[in-house]
Amino acid sequence: PRSTLFPYTTLFRSQQVAETIQDLVNPKGVGVICEARHFCMMMRGVEKQHSGAITSAMLGAFRDNKETRNELLSLVGQRSTTI
Repeated sequence: PRSTLFPYTTLFRSQQVAETIQDLVNPKGVGVICEARHFCMMMRGVEKQHSGAITSAMLGAFRDNKETRNELLSLVGQRSTTI
């Protein structure tokens, strides 16, 4: 079924966004974190009201340097708890 492709599609999109930023801006590193919700299931009242996925793609410094990657993930984690 199509819903089983949802996490894969989201992962693919995260990688696509990261690669596009890398190609256009040419930074030392790119970190993309995507959170997606499956609204068609949520709107229909399906039992999985919170069905979703969080995916990430790391390129350059964010992929190669553990300290840089951890700093980004820490900042994202702090932000998500305050929203």
